[in-house]
Amino acid sequence: MTGHLPIHLDEARAKGWNELDVIFVSGDAYIDHPAFGVPLLARWLEAHGFRVGIIPQPDWRSKEPFVALGRPRLFFAVSAGAMDSMVAHYTPARKLRHDDAYTPGNCHGARPNRATIIYTSRLKEAYRDVPVVIGGIEASLRRFAHYDYWENKVRRSILFDAKADLLVYGMGELPLLELARRLAGGESFAEIRSIRGTCRVGRDAENGPLSGAPDSEGGGNVLIPSFDDVAIDKKQFADAFRLVYREQNPFSARTVIQPHGDRLLVCNPPSLPLNQADMDRIYALPFEKTPHPSYREPIPAWDQIKTSVTTHRGCFGGCAFCAITMHQGKLIQSRSDASIIAEVDALARQDWFRGSISDVGGPTANMYGLACKHPEAMRHCRRGSCIFPSICAHLETADKRAVSLLQQVRNRKGVKHVAISSGVRYDLMERQPGYFRELVGHHVGGLLKVAPEHLGEHVTALMRKPGRKAFERFFARFREESARLGKRQYIVPYLMSGHPGCSVSDMLELALALKKLGMTVEQVQDFTPTPGTLSTCMYYTGIDPETGKAVFVPAGDREKGLQKALVLWHQPGERNKVLEALREVGREDAAVMLGVSNSMPGRPYPASRKTKKTR
Repeated sequence: MTGHLPIHLDEARAKGWNELDVIFVSGDAYIDHPAFGVPLLARWLEAHGFRVGIIPQPDWRSKEPFVALGRPRLFFAVSAGAMDSMVAHYTPARKLRHDDAYTPGNCHGARPNRATIIYTSRLKEAYRDVPVVIGGIEASLRRFAHYDYWENKVRRSILFDAKADLLVYGMGELPLLELARRLAGGESFAEIRSIRGTCRVGRDAENGPLSGAPDSEGGGNVLIPSFDDVAIDKKQFADAFRLVYREQNPFSARTVIQPHGDRLLVCNPPSLPLNQADMDRIYALPFEKTPHPSYREPIPAWDQIKTSVTTHRGCFGGCAFCAITMHQGKLIQSRSDASIIAEVDALARQDWFRGSISDVGGPTANMYGLACKHPEAMRHCRRGSCIFPSICAHLETADKRAVSLLQQVRNRKGVKHVAISSGVRYDLMERQPGYFRELVGHHVGGLLKVAPEHLGEHVTALMRKPGRKAFERFFARFREESARLGKRQYIVPYLMSGHPGCSVSDMLELALALKKLGMTVEQVQDFTPTPGTLSTCMYYTGIDPETGKAVFVPAGDREKGLQKALVLWHQPGERNKVLEALREVGREDAAVMLGVSNSMPGRPYPASRKTKKTR
């Protein structure tokens, strides 16, 4: 059935649906595109015979907008949207943002703070007896007791605060489909307790003995420190995080149980990864690829992704500040070449397509088609990263499949240019010479964005990122290859200030390293402690949970401001802060090395030595 999914009852009736089975409530505008979780899951359920509708960005100030599609036969499914609502609303300095890329007109204020909790409350007010299932990035990463940066305290699992009936974490296709089928088959919510990728509220007597050892297929339970304990004891918070982090492999994970007062959060093992056939089916669903026709203003998020193509899910990089390990997981789930090419051809037929594809990738573009070469080892693996601190001997790193795909895409009829705007791991690319040549030769639109985040070895080790030497090798290779091709191409590094373990002296080291490389940057990301990440655990506790060692944590806006200013030394507006930072660490001599007294705005260093040098 073609056309957008219904957002009002009259649209549902036009499809011949007098009642819906599942109704999604989303904090985002409705864009019928597989890059957005709610439309993807809704199309997935529709493809399996369920009647599905979406209530996008309802006004939460009353219950009336939540009855726009009536009472669902099975359940409501709630998501705050593509971002945690607090991240969407506030800057790292806790200042209110004034825009929202997922809202028509880029307008702020279309969703509430803690949207998952508020939406669930309104639904329970409107339909007290209808089950509510919460999911999406906000619910997924707040499924355990977690540190909340905006309140500066530990909050209990969002499942308790929202008073929802079930929480789906990670990628939700398989859990939601199983839930819908079992409910449609006559089971009650109370009977459904074992679906992978879900969390529920339980009682002691329901779960049997705790801390059982896992077998090859998983199994057993592990009890982690309670909410009451982690809320007052940072060491126990770190212990709880470490235990949860070790249970992310779906093939060996145990059920994780965390007491909350006299009740239990029961988190079942992660959902099994999708196979290639299922990935292909999902991306072949009849997405309109456009916003709902009721919108009259442009939606920036759609402009950013409308010509992008997703090739895979998952990332085995394991960066400490990234939530992918706790959400998508580290196992790569790739589509077939034929599926991707079919989507490219369909994209090229759109009347608004102008020949440029903005991205062909996933969380990390050059992980497409990669997997563990040792299936039995993979089933028991508890490493957080396959490439840090070194590349695992079992990891398949061959780039032939990825190179072939890119070559096919750029040679399709109607395609003029293909960019790679997903991140790439340049340390992994050292084993992918073919991908490197393809990337530099055909997919850099003048600027290649990479994310070293820092160049100080102590800091990058805590970030679980490659260090300075790996970046310098990649930078040299990129410059040499661009010069060989006669291309003016530049590296734009993404950098982070204020990360746990990073001091003002560390940021000075980074600034001097960039200066030596001839690079200046215009933006630096201040670390934001978002729920569910290793870095956030270190930020809150001052402990590396994997080693138990103490970690320095930058505190206060002043120190963070000094760190950020050092990397922006060339901007005149940062000069006073730079000099203050240098005085603080006793390195006034570095003012001459940075040339801070004669600073001028800069730009990325050119890839070719033949191009004009930057100031």
